[in-house]
Amino acid sequence: MNLFDVSDTFQSNFYQRWHHLNDPHVRALAWLLDSPDLLDPNSARWQGKIATLSDEHIADWLSVLDLDPSSLHEYLGLQPLTRLGRYAEKLLAFYFSHRKNLLAHGVQVRAGKKDTIGEFDFLLQQGDAVLHWEFATKFYLFEPTGSGHETDYFVGPNLADTLGAKMHKILHQQLALGQHPAAQQCVPQPITLAQALIKGWLFYRADAFPTVTSMGVSQNHCRGFWCTVQESAALVAERYVILPRLSWLAPAKVNAAHCVDKVALQLECTRHFMSDTMPLLVALLRQEGDYFLEISRGFVVPNDWRIRAGERAIHKRIVKDLV
Repeated sequence: MNLFDVSDTFQSNFYQRWHHLNDPHVRALAWLLDSPDLLDPNSARWQGKIATLSDEHIADWLSVLDLDPSSLHEYLGLQPLTRLGRYAEKLLAFYFSHRKNLLAHGVQVRAGKKDTIGEFDFLLQQGDAVLHWEFATKFYLFEPTGSGHETDYFVGPNLADTLGAKMHKILHQQLALGQHPAAQQCVPQPITLAQALIKGWLFYRADAFPTVTSMGVSQNHCRGFWCTVQESAALVAERYVILPRLSWLAPAKVNAAHCVDKVALQLECTRHFMSDTMPLLVALLRQEGDYFLEISRGFVVPNDWRIRAGERAIHKRIVKDLV
């Protein structure tokens, strides 16, 4: 299933610059710092509230860190980490600490002992200014079912949220946190600017690739495919690997012991979906020297995923009409 021309993918561009990195956490950090923004900062849809990273001096630092990543491993505290969002936040906090512009990370704002108003993801020092950055790493499948805001066609793999719902919450709730009286006691000085840094991957079917510029999505965002278990029989690659959640960020670089062939992949998918409906993120691999490198990636979903996505959209519209 050749859904994209893999000769000019984000994966190929990533390997051109970061092929020498071997530690998986350093590679994940390189992806966070160097990957295209998921959303277009210049789109009027986001009201100038989308942040972007730009650092021309990370290559040497990451190369040195890869040779001895012990400081990063210690900072991450890897054992307790199970949530991808928390893992990505700590990677970014490590970078801001290195840049010496991190004032605070994960600051909870309370009005009283039990009433939590919200949480600042990052408070950053930029000259004399204090910036509030909300941060999210998101993975959405494009499924244009039903009516509604077009960004709601980007649906989380577990059907729990959409890009539209997530951004509405960030823009109208989370980024307004600094204006709350209780929040002003948590910052050293008034917040100059509140923005959101959004990284991630979007996944499409071969017959449903939209014009994303009208949706506020960056033209060069990281992308992949999605297909059902039945359709996965048409996937073609030298090897495959099902990516665990904490390995979803950077393109995969694995040794042969962690790869499977087509038959084993389909057996693993079938076994998984007998008891679980959560889609699996699969990397398609090609051997390069001692490693297998990701050439493309996609979510394999249960055969009824599209139906359930449609039912979810209908239910949301009914609830909205009732309210």
